[in-house]
Amino acid sequence: MEKKGIKEKKLPLGFTFSFPCQQTKLDESVLLSWTKRFKASGVEGKDVVSLLRKAIQKRGDFDIDIVTVVNDTVGTMMTCGYDDQHCEIGLIVGTGTNACYMEQMRNLELLDGDEGRMCVNTEWGAFGDDGSLEDLRTDIDRELDAGSLNPGKQLFEKMIGEMYMGELVRLILLRMAKEQLLFQGKTTAELLTTGGFKTTDIYAIENDKWEGLASAEKVLRGLHLEPSKEDCIATQRVCQIVSTRAAHLCSATLAAVLRQIRDNKAAEKLRATIGVDGSVYKYHPEFSRRLNKMVRRLVPDCDVRFLLSQDGSGKGSAMVTAVAYRFAAQQAERQRILDTLRLSRNQLLEVKERMNEEMARGLSKQTHEQASIKMLPTYVRSTPDGTEHGDFLALDLGGSSFRVLLVQVRSGTKSNVDMHHKIYSIPQETMQGTAEELFDHIVDCIADFLKYRDMRGVSLPLGFTFSFPCHQRHDVLIILCCGYDIVYENIIENEFDLNFVAVVNDTVGTMMTCSYEDPKCEVGLIVGTGTNACYMEEMHNIELVEGDSGLMCVNMEWGAFGEGGELDDFCTQFDRVVDACSSNPGKQRYEKMISGMYLGEIVRNVLLDFTAKGLLFRGKLSERLKTHGIFETKFLTQIEKDRLAMRQIRSILQHLGLTSSTCDDSVVVKEVCSVVARRAAQLCGAGLAAVIDKIRQNRNLNQLSITVGVDGTLYKTHPHFSSIMQETLQDLAPQCQVTFHKSEDGSGKGAALITAVACRIMTQDNNCEV
Repeated sequence: MEKKGIKEKKLPLGFTFSFPCQQTKLDESVLLSWTKRFKASGVEGKDVVSLLRKAIQKRGDFDIDIVTVVNDTVGTMMTCGYDDQHCEIGLIVGTGTNACYMEQMRNLELLDGDEGRMCVNTEWGAFGDDGSLEDLRTDIDRELDAGSLNPGKQLFEKMIGEMYMGELVRLILLRMAKEQLLFQGKTTAELLTTGGFKTTDIYAIENDKWEGLASAEKVLRGLHLEPSKEDCIATQRVCQIVSTRAAHLCSATLAAVLRQIRDNKAAEKLRATIGVDGSVYKYHPEFSRRLNKMVRRLVPDCDVRFLLSQDGSGKGSAMVTAVAYRFAAQQAERQRILDTLRLSRNQLLEVKERMNEEMARGLSKQTHEQASIKMLPTYVRSTPDGTEHGDFLALDLGGSSFRVLLVQVRSGTKSNVDMHHKIYSIPQETMQGTAEELFDHIVDCIADFLKYRDMRGVSLPLGFTFSFPCHQRHDVLIILCCGYDIVYENIIENEFDLNFVAVVNDTVGTMMTCSYEDPKCEVGLIVGTGTNACYMEEMHNIELVEGDSGLMCVNMEWGAFGEGGELDDFCTQFDRVVDACSSNPGKQRYEKMISGMYLGEIVRNVLLDFTAKGLLFRGKLSERLKTHGIFETKFLTQIEKDRLAMRQIRSILQHLGLTSSTCDDSVVVKEVCSVVARRAAQLCGAGLAAVIDKIRQNRNLNQLSITVGVDGTLYKTHPHFSSIMQETLQDLAPQCQVTFHKSEDGSGKGAALITAVACRIMTQDNNCEV
């Protein structure tokens, strides 16, 4: 809409709706019941914001963005809180009555989160609707309630509010007249009429002793009565009793609220300000004094100040709206940033297609060198068939320590595998030394293990799990390490009487371990510190090795996917920072978007960006959060656990030096963790969909049923990673029915099983004896 060349601005609106509502959000409020003589149909049980929006749209000549629905009591507290930071209670005593206060989140069981505070609208006018005030209510109260628009409802309000106080006085005067105690036992039509005696009449009658008596006479004569001086004095006394009871009832409930706040803070002495509004409090000559005095008597351990609000329902609504509008703008900016980390189905299909293209390039001899996914042949030609048996040694090298294992495989029963192992550390200087130093250390450890197991002189086949990117050429291992080729050929054979049969990647070991228990397992997947996959490929598709018949396991080394730019479209500013600050910039791009080594760092960079833009932690950074690698992926896993309370999330943030973080900060951090982990799981699912669909197409099947053996701490420990990954796979490869089998010790047991399969095949060819 344009006016005079200027585009009209959509204005934020605060909607003060002073009736009992169930509020689920700042801009969503369902009317529970009408009060104050309202009875409009079709509103109770409905969201009043939606009704107002429809009316605005129906009119059509202006556009307003309804940001908040504000109760007048909350508006009063907010208005007074602007002038007095100790104001954490709002009180209305007017046509009706209500109170609100700042409650600790930990006490609000209806909401998630237990850190920080939230304003609670008590709707205390309904106090007593459950019968809890029956011993205090009189016959007059019951008569008034029976004649009201909502019998049995808002009983506390009917003992206090301006709408009912005058009616209580009228009913008392009528009862006394009928009992010959007033007006010489005479009544009039006006005295018999509901609403004939107004609460404003009480204000005038109680204004001053002598002026009040004159006012009483005037009011009574207005009811066509002929009052005596004693009648006027009695009427004044009735007004005092009714208004004093109202003030004291209000004091008692306020005292309960003050004690709740004091107990929440575990304070011996509470200093609190109560923001007040409403015609009874403002205009009744004695109500405020009686209320203040009784509150101080009931809670002497509270230093209470009453602050009169100036247009709390209007100004307070605008203030809440201003705060909410700022929060909404911040939330919109956070979502805009997080949207860069969210992937659509079309984007995931594109990832699957590009993965498939790179797989084909990696398998082709002509394009293998240029492919980002190397599709390395493993020379593993078969999965276990259950006939494997014997004793095997296995080495598992993949970090700062390694294991030597004795694995005993018994044929006939697939689960009959016994393992014994010993863990050895690798000194830092050995890890970074020469090949000779590394393998001499390994040989020393093997010797120690054989001595430990009393197995010197025994001839056993050996499987070696080496979880680093490798080219494999039968029994020769070429390790690509820092640009150097380190060739290790049968060194162990020269030292011991061991038959070195198989070099094993941990991903292949995972597949073999699971295949031993499930013959349909032909894919291995690792999602832990790093990520990788392998699968059984048709020999005629593997151009790097000779032979066209049968199958061979291909170690994809898919963590490198993206090194040729295949993922540039999906990389965010945070991915680029993480890559640039890594030890291998430009390498393992897919792995850096998925694996446990990097997810925490992605989250940390998002949090840094949010904080720098004032969207988190009030714009204040901690030095610890600036530290590379400080936000570990285990934190991400812990934070995403559904049952993890906000207080525990905050304890993680405090560990990161964010000691002043709020419950809202915890909610944002949890959302960031969720978005980053979800993208990782979806990317992994898209890659796996490419692998599974390729197997189906290789075999010209309409439907494929297959099992994936999987291992890795991220997959096993993250509460949602596995389910999101599986959902993505199912969506992108609907013609494949995939079962996931968690591996148990794929690197150790798997190495032995590969060795066992190799020996079985060699034995069948009369080339190996076990």
